[in-house]
Amino acid sequence: MNVFQIISLVALAYCIGMLMWHFVRIIKLGKPKDLSVKSGDVGKGVAYANTVAMMPTHKESAYMHIPTYAAGMIYHCGTFLSILLFFLSLFELNIWYPEWLNLILALCVCASAICGVLLLVKRCVNKNLSSLANPDDYLSNLFTTLFQCATIAFLLTGGMSNTWMAVYYIVVSVLLIYMPLGKLKHLLYYFSARYHLGFFYGWRNTWPPKKEE
Repeated sequence: MNVFQIISLVALAYCIGMLMWHFVRIIKLGKPKDLSVKSGDVGKGVAYANTVAMMPTHKESAYMHIPTYAAGMIYHCGTFLSILLFFLSLFELNIWYPEWLNLILALCVCASAICGVLLLVKRCVNKNLSSLANPDDYLSNLFTTLFQCATIAFLLTGGMSNTWMAVYYIVVSVLLIYMPLGKLKHLLYYFSARYHLGFFYGWRNTWPPKKEE
């Protein structure tokens, strides 16, 4: 294990430690307390919140922006794939990838990175989005997209280029250090937010919605 991998491991330990701190804070808050009379199934409400309710046709305005929604989904998938590849690289399992697999993975992450750039551009040029944005929105996108670009370079060189290896692990480290500080920690808060949402509407028998007769 080289020095850059060790740096990324330290950054990973810091990231996990900080996310665990956030997790403990969430747990200490306890379950939602609702004083209204229960009329529905909370479990079904939570399940609906994390499945059907995430579809663009069931969101308030996402159905009007399908291309943006699709780009966001691809971007998230590319991020998760890049994170998986990072963990594999730490155990040096990437050296066993055949060249054709590296190319396919690089193309997949490339499609994701392009979506990330397009989403960033849209946030910059769209007045409605830019008026709601803050520096964290731009930095989170920038660090994640750079991480994906570094992953592409790492894949195309087979992890054998010392220069790209150094760049890759430094970029990963920056992302891991920033993750618990900015909006990227929604990786953790997503689950509690959807639980609270499903609890609220499930308790009131609003989710899942009743089929029209």
